[in-house]
Amino acid sequence: MVILITGATGFIGRRLVATLRESGHRVIAVVRHADATEDAVSGDFTRDLDPETWVPRLAGVDVVINAVGILRERGQQTFENIHTRAPQALFSACATAGVKKVIQISALGADRGNTGYFTSKHAADEHLATLDLSWTIVQPSLIFGAGGASATLFAVLASLPVIPLPGGGRQRVQPIHIDDAVRAIKEIVETDVMHRRRVALVGPEPMSLRDLLQRLRARMQLPRARFISIPAAMMRASAAIAEHLPGSLLDRETLAMLNAGNTASPEDTRRLLGEPPRAPEQLLTDEQRHGLVREAQLAWLLPLLRISIALVWIWTGIVSLGLYPVEQSYALLARVGIAGVLAPVMLYGAAVLDLLIGIGILVLRRRRWLWLLQLAVIGGYSLIITFKLPEFWLHPYGPLSKNLVMLAAIYMLYTLEGRRWNTSS
Repeated sequence: MVILITGATGFIGRRLVATLRESGHRVIAVVRHADATEDAVSGDFTRDLDPETWVPRLAGVDVVINAVGILRERGQQTFENIHTRAPQALFSACATAGVKKVIQISALGADRGNTGYFTSKHAADEHLATLDLSWTIVQPSLIFGAGGASATLFAVLASLPVIPLPGGGRQRVQPIHIDDAVRAIKEIVETDVMHRRRVALVGPEPMSLRDLLQRLRARMQLPRARFISIPAAMMRASAAIAEHLPGSLLDRETLAMLNAGNTASPEDTRRLLGEPPRAPEQLLTDEQRHGLVREAQLAWLLPLLRISIALVWIWTGIVSLGLYPVEQSYALLARVGIAGVLAPVMLYGAAVLDLLIGIGILVLRRRRWLWLLQLAVIGGYSLIITFKLPEFWLHPYGPLSKNLVMLAAIYMLYTLEGRRWNTSS
């Protein structure tokens, strides 16, 4: 069969492309910028909002799978465009072009949720259900797999020394492994089962969020979890703040979807797979465990280290602006050859620079140049003090020797953040 897949580079889409091609199907991937060497066509859900745009791309296509989805709006990537208007245009074009089957990957709870994510998905689902063609609306629960947003979020939570639980972690979840989800969708593609139906793809059993995190932590071979319950109001306030942080997986939308619950009967999934979906203990393989544990811990350890270094710079700037006796600061500057009108310029200029570096660490998204600046500044300070004030190497509090730790920590952030940025770009 000839299968066109939108969202072909996403978490679900790229696995569907690989699996269906391995099964002998011709798969046409819809990407923003198609390469002439690829079996792909160009398409953009922020702009392609009319059926006429899609009809030419559907010539000879037997099956269309819509795997496009976003968790957070950004610029023109709105829920209305990405989840509703572009899919509706695509589905209408499928009816016009005579596509035999359309599979819409929606979300479990979309038909009863009231978040922007749910309502936008539901609007596209309802439009598809009115068309005169064969369709299946797939409603997966949390999909767990390496590289997925759900796996990343829950692995990070499970790896924390103390795990915060919104509302005590009583929310009901039923995660399904990505491989099971892809196998089930492949079965829908290749057979006539689930014709004109909404299909829930879920794991074998519902469980509480607390139970999931406890099982996941045990599978990661980490010590027994310590939980702390976070009141609902505090959790909503935290989500409102977190949604403004680059890369954050927590916002008011995801929190509301979690609180809404995410469970259903596993019967459809069992029928499609021909066996029960894998148990929660099987969501994480031995091969994936070590890498996921390391990535999960780095996901919170690196921000913790970054914030700590930022606070050092900010506090140093504040102290230099007057909390430390100015006369003593001028005396130290005089010993390194800075006196007269230049002394206040250097003192307050350095203090402002420290403050700006600290604030920059907290607010800038790309910080590689800032880590290099810090290495240069601390290295320069250390060299000057070594030659002009060598007694600081013998100070019992180690004000100069601690710079070695700062330099190592900053270089580690420079290296690891650069690697993570390149991986996500």
